[in-house]
Amino acid sequence: MVQVIWLVVATLLTFSIGYLGYSRYLAQFVELDDSNETPAHKYEDGQEYVPSKKPVLLGHHYSSIAGGAPIVGPITAGVVWGWVPALLWIAIGNPLMGSVHDFVSLSGSLRHEGKSIGYIIGEYVGERGKKMLLWFAFLTIILVVAVFALVVAIVFNAYPQAATASFVYIALALIFGVYLYQLDLPFIPGTAVFVTAVFGGVWVGLNFPIALFPAPEGSPYAPETIVLFGSGLASLVPAAGTLGANTAAWIPVILLYAAIASVLPVWMLLQPRDFLSSFLLYAGVGGALVAVVVGTLLGTSSQPLVIELEPYYGFMGTAGLPLFPLLFVTIACGTISGFHSLVSSGTTAKQLNKESDARPIGYGGMLGEGLLATVALGTVAIAGVTAGGGIGRALPNFASGGSVMLSSFGIPLEVGAVFMALVLVSFLLTSTDTAVRLGRYMAEEIVGTPDADTVYMRQMQEVGTNRYSNAAIQCLIAYALVASGSWASLWPLFGGANQLLAALALLTATVWLANWDEDKQLISTGVPMALMTLITIIALLYLALYQNLYQQFVLGGFAPEAGIVARISVAAQIVLALVLVGLALSLVWIGYKNIRSVRERPGAAPADD
Repeated sequence: MVQVIWLVVATLLTFSIGYLGYSRYLAQFVELDDSNETPAHKYEDGQEYVPSKKPVLLGHHYSSIAGGAPIVGPITAGVVWGWVPALLWIAIGNPLMGSVHDFVSLSGSLRHEGKSIGYIIGEYVGERGKKMLLWFAFLTIILVVAVFALVVAIVFNAYPQAATASFVYIALALIFGVYLYQLDLPFIPGTAVFVTAVFGGVWVGLNFPIALFPAPEGSPYAPETIVLFGSGLASLVPAAGTLGANTAAWIPVILLYAAIASVLPVWMLLQPRDFLSSFLLYAGVGGALVAVVVGTLLGTSSQPLVIELEPYYGFMGTAGLPLFPLLFVTIACGTISGFHSLVSSGTTAKQLNKESDARPIGYGGMLGEGLLATVALGTVAIAGVTAGGGIGRALPNFASGGSVMLSSFGIPLEVGAVFMALVLVSFLLTSTDTAVRLGRYMAEEIVGTPDADTVYMRQMQEVGTNRYSNAAIQCLIAYALVASGSWASLWPLFGGANQLLAALALLTATVWLANWDEDKQLISTGVPMALMTLITIIALLYLALYQNLYQQFVLGGFAPEAGIVARISVAAQIVLALVLVGLALSLVWIGYKNIRSVRERPGAAPADD
């Protein structure tokens, strides 16, 4: 049998070549220069524009981009189509497409005052293109918040210890923010103390797990779990019947946290929390990778670290789904993800201390997420196929397979499983509240300055631009999507929307480069953009027209117990997928016309329509 270590070796090889060679070329290509003043220094306001030390910002950026998708996606793809297609898409696609996408999104934002990709494309193709991209991004953000909040709730339900540990490190982050930015105390000693305390929070979680409602029969919590509410109140929780009372109850708590965290100054929670949690993430991902090497060479793991999955299950896989195009939207984060362009141009560009930091943070950060995807694929390769599907399959395999890896260091399986669950939660929480913050930026740019002619319209604009109401609206919509109980159907739609957003971010970078210099080559961004546009549009059309419209409505594929709500949900997904495809095609056409105009008439001014 093939050993898991070869997954790690293959990924590290291609990633090393990409970072040492291609990223260096890209840094010269976009002319990074530390003598330039970054937006963080130029517009420093203590709220959004805050110059940050490279390790702090790398921790924030990595924590924000590495959500649950690079864990769920590779595990699902490995089980459906085999570990070889999943590994190839991660090992080759990440350095040539995903890392390029993140780097040029960050670099482009640096050249445009730290503004978003929507603002950037608007500079060159006009206000109409800007609004279309912003609406696309905003709709994608809602899907991100909904899906990630759900996965955090599932983790908290499966591992109450992770819930307690998460609260501990959030509290520590608030204190650390005051320590660094208000008291201006020493960075290195403070880091040592607070990072130690974060790992101490793991011990607290193991000893004092928290659940909101009792566990269902047959799936008991650990004996020491503290249950806050009795089962008599479970019937009052929306979606308790479909998701389970405890999972359903955690969702509004997580969304409330995300809304509050998204409006706080970045120094108060976002920066210190992401920096501290990054040590958990580095320990989880790096520790698992090293554990694979140690366990393979020394044979110290609790079981052999070999791949239990087949290398290839055929084009239609084990679930009857075509490898092309669905593999490429199933593994989104981990290879290429449009959400990263919103992080890079939404928060990271506003905190970059010097331009050269864009290479390790933008390009290198995405490689780090690829390593997480490799670890996730390795966990399911060790654990093999278990019951369940999608998120239900991913979580237990990530925790149990990861605990087998960590057992190479002598860590007990129970402790290792809880730690890996906490690692997953750390990724998810940071991505969730960062997504709400980014959604605020999108909405503010869509609405603009409140200047409508009527009092009513001005009030509506003020609601849209107010940070508190803006965040609340996003979380309420996300909650409505998840609380319906139809969360499983959101995953492929999220994957398609996310990948299509990546194509549009690459389109934005290509338009920027074409307008910047008529002699700039457009292959590095243009080829990935064309490939992702083609693949993702085919995938969304497959999901909308074949899987939903034809199989469900035409052939009557709905389950007998499915009611009108299920039919409305499927119909809404069809409409949303087609709207996203229409927006993308329109933007690609507008961008193509701009590039052609610039190439044919060098020096042409940006559009102002």
